[in-house]
Amino acid sequence: MDLFSLKNKVAIVTGACGLLGRMHCEALAEAGAQVVVADLDETTATAVTRQLEGDNHLGLGLDVSDPTSLEAARKKILGKYGRIDILVNNAAINDKFEDPLLAGRQSMFEHYPLDLWNKSWQVNVSGVFLCSQFFGTVMAEQGSGSIINIASTYGIVAPDQSIYRDETGSQVFFKSPAYPVTKSAVIGFTRFLASYWGGRNVRVNALSPGGVENDQAVYFKNNYAAKTPLGRMASASDYKGAIVFLASEASAYMTGANLVVDGGWTAI
Repeated sequence: MDLFSLKNKVAIVTGACGLLGRMHCEALAEAGAQVVVADLDETTATAVTRQLEGDNHLGLGLDVSDPTSLEAARKKILGKYGRIDILVNNAAINDKFEDPLLAGRQSMFEHYPLDLWNKSWQVNVSGVFLCSQFFGTVMAEQGSGSIINIASTYGIVAPDQSIYRDETGSQVFFKSPAYPVTKSAVIGFTRFLASYWGGRNVRVNALSPGGVENDQAVYFKNNYAAKTPLGRMASASDYKGAIVFLASEASAYMTGANLVVDGGWTAI
C-alpha cells in the first residue's frame, strides 16, 4: 500500500470547490498529500481546506486563464512548500444556460453562441495549457511529478442527445459542442505533454469520468442509467481511487494514457 502513499507530496487541484474538485482534494489529503485548493473564490477555497484530513493545506484564489494569477500562485506555493509534485487540471466550464426556457434553442448547434464556445476554450483548454506550463515546469526542473488532466467520456465518444429528452419525448436540451470538443483537445494535449516531458520524469495522464449524479431531473438519470452497464450514474466519490492511483507511484510506468472510469458508458 506504500505505492499509493502521497505523504510529503504537494498537490494542486484547480476548480477545487466544485463537486468533483472537492472529492479530488479529499482523496489526495487522505493519501497524505498537502493540498493546494485552488479556485476563483479564495474564501471558499480556504473553507474547503478546513474540511480536509491533515493540516498544512492551502486555499488559493486562482484564475486558470490568467497568467498573472498563475504566476502569483506559483510564487505563493513555492514560498510555502518549496516544491510541486501533483497537478490536477480539473477547472472547466460545462454549459449552463441562464434562462431554462431558452436553453433548448441556445444549446442547439445551429444557434450556439460563439462567446460560449470561446469561453469554454479559454478555460477548458488554454487553462490546462497554462497551469501545466506554470506548475508543470517546476516538476520538470525537479525531475519528477504527475499531472492529471480531467477529460470526459464526451472527449472519447459523441454525446447521445437522446438522453436529454424528457418523459414526453421533448428535447428540452442539447449537449452543446464546446464541452465535448474541448475535452477531446485535453486528451490530445495529454499525449503531447507526456511525450514532451517523459525524459524529465513528469508523467501526464488524463482521467475521463462518466456522468456524476447531482440532482438532475429524474428522466435524465433514468436515461443515463439505461445506457450504462453498471446501471447508474457515478457518485462524486467514485473517482477518488483513480485520482490517488494516477498521482502516486502505483502508476509509475503510466504516462500519456487516458484512464476511463465511466461505469461502462463507452464500452457499448
